[in-house]
Amino acid sequence: MSSTAIGAHTFYDFPENPEDKLLATGPSQRTNVFANKLTSVLSASYADAEIRDALRTFDQTKFQNTAALRRRLRLDVHKEVIDCNAEIINDFGAVAQQLRQIGSTLSSLNDCCETLRQHLAAARRDNAPIIDDASTLLAQRQDSDTKRQLLSLFQSHFVVSEDDLRLLTTNTDNINDDFFRVLARVKQIHNDCRVLLGAENQRLGLEIMDASSRNLNTAYQKLYRWIQREFKTVNFENPQISSIIRRALRALSERPTLFQSCLDFFTEARQHALLDAFYIALTGASNGNHRNQATKPIEFHAHDSLRYIGDMLAWTHSAAVSEKEVLENLASTDGDEIAKGIKAGTEREPWSMMDDEAFDGGKAFEQLASRNLGEVIRTLRQRVEQVIHNQEDPLLAYKIVNLFGFYSITFGKLLGHDCDVLETISALESLAMKHFQSLMEDQASSIKTDAQHLPRDLRIPDYLEELLTQLKDLLKSFHSSLTPAATRENDFKRVLSLTLDPLLRICKENATSVEEPARSIFLINCSNAAKKTLSDYDFVQSSISELGEDIANCTISLTEYQHAFFLHNSGLHPLIAALAALSDEPSRKLSKIAALPEFQPVALQNASQVLDEFLPSALVDATENLKNLADKKLVDEITADGAERFCEDFEFVEENLIAIDEGPVGFDEMLDDIRRSRGDQTRLRAVFPRTSGEIRVLLS
Repeated sequence: MSSTAIGAHTFYDFPENPEDKLLATGPSQRTNVFANKLTSVLSASYADAEIRDALRTFDQTKFQNTAALRRRLRLDVHKEVIDCNAEIINDFGAVAQQLRQIGSTLSSLNDCCETLRQHLAAARRDNAPIIDDASTLLAQRQDSDTKRQLLSLFQSHFVVSEDDLRLLTTNTDNINDDFFRVLARVKQIHNDCRVLLGAENQRLGLEIMDASSRNLNTAYQKLYRWIQREFKTVNFENPQISSIIRRALRALSERPTLFQSCLDFFTEARQHALLDAFYIALTGASNGNHRNQATKPIEFHAHDSLRYIGDMLAWTHSAAVSEKEVLENLASTDGDEIAKGIKAGTEREPWSMMDDEAFDGGKAFEQLASRNLGEVIRTLRQRVEQVIHNQEDPLLAYKIVNLFGFYSITFGKLLGHDCDVLETISALESLAMKHFQSLMEDQASSIKTDAQHLPRDLRIPDYLEELLTQLKDLLKSFHSSLTPAATRENDFKRVLSLTLDPLLRICKENATSVEEPARSIFLINCSNAAKKTLSDYDFVQSSISELGEDIANCTISLTEYQHAFFLHNSGLHPLIAALAALSDEPSRKLSKIAALPEFQPVALQNASQVLDEFLPSALVDATENLKNLADKKLVDEITADGAERFCEDFEFVEENLIAIDEGPVGFDEMLDDIRRSRGDQTRLRAVFPRTSGEIRVLLS
């Protein structure tokens, strides 16, 4: 068998002429061939991809299974393969022809390019000098364009036109937005000169910086003079300062010296204006001696010191509010910008820096408002000092002190605690307080000289009563003041040390001239009256406590007196004194008591008679001792305490009498002998029959 390719895939073996071979061979051979063929067909693997492709190609030939076609199959397949190979050869021949044509074309192009390359090399050699000259000219042109642009930019940035310089430096032109525009540009030029100074040649930078510095100084001088003129015409009735003035102040703040001079000029102008207004308010007459009939001048009430001072302070406060409102409006809108300007200015002018603190716009303008009132405050101080020195009424003097205290707090809140106005008000307050102190000391000295004797009825003296009436008014005045709650007690304690304390000391000194109970009664009456006056106010609690302690001490003295009164008038005092002199030895005490003269039957009988005569009117007589004590409730308490102590003493005597009469036999031989000598009819309780229960009932 021979192999044949089908569609360029797998080759199969077919018999060249199967029928001929079958005819030529015998039966046995044909059987072997057929078996071999069948084995070959059955052993073929149809899972192979090549076999499947061969069968798929064979199927596409639309083969019809006939004997003639089966005999010619091998020839047809070979013929088809030969035809395909012939077509491929023809196609490759055409491709080879085209490649030969392309090769010849490329050879021609290479020859042409070589010719052109030779021509270009020759042209380059001929044109090289021209190209070099053109490159040099182009570089020079670019450099010239760059320099022209730099010059244009330099002129536009560092050169100011003549019109702008004239607007900036001449005094004939007013300040407007164009002025600030040019000023800002010149400042920018001056700052940018630092870049020029960094170059090797610093001449240009120095010249521009010198020119810009001169222009800036001239501009700031112009701005300074213009602000001075504008400050003369500022209407402080309108709190809104024009925007152009605020802008000028912001710009001028970069020159702290000029800025401070401008503020000083403004302060001087405002001082004169406010002083004139203050004189008009005082007298009611303007510069032309024209009097305004609609309002009364402050001096119309000069006879009323409190109102006179209050009106002047009220006018000053109103003026301060107006000044601060205008300046505060400026500070609230431009304070930060001014602070930045002053900071920059102090870096430029370190000698102008007054202190190390940063500029505070609000605080600075508060101080400026206070300075504007300087002349008014000086005039006010002169007039107030004259009024204070002429004041002779302590109450009115203290009301003036409280008035200054009120305005001290008010001005402190308005202008801050470091202002000159507050310093002056505080000084006047101290002066008024010293004058009040002097008046009270004079009053205490005169009272001490005149008041040498106590009133017969031991009531509070007239001078103390007058002082307490005066003290009520002082308390009311202080209570209505704005003194902080934390310091109210200490502040008024000073007033009490000048008013109440000296008179109470005088009362105590005068009370030493009398005996008890008059001394304690008088002191209690005085202390109670003072305590009652202070009791309505919470800021004098410590003084009330001190008065309470004084009353308690005097109450103890009166209780002792009442107790002594009960003892002496009841006849019980000899018995108590005798018992108090004995030692405390229990084994010998009763016998000693029984042997005492005071505890003999006759003596006890006399003491019992005295007691019986005293008891019916004991409380009335004891109360009579305290009849001059104004506090009747306290009289009852003191008498009751004295009676209670008397009852305790009586119980003590009673216990000893019972012990002597009814004590156990054999405990004390001396006592037993005394009992036998007396007999039963001489029992001590028989001659002294009163009991402690009866005493308590009679003295209750």
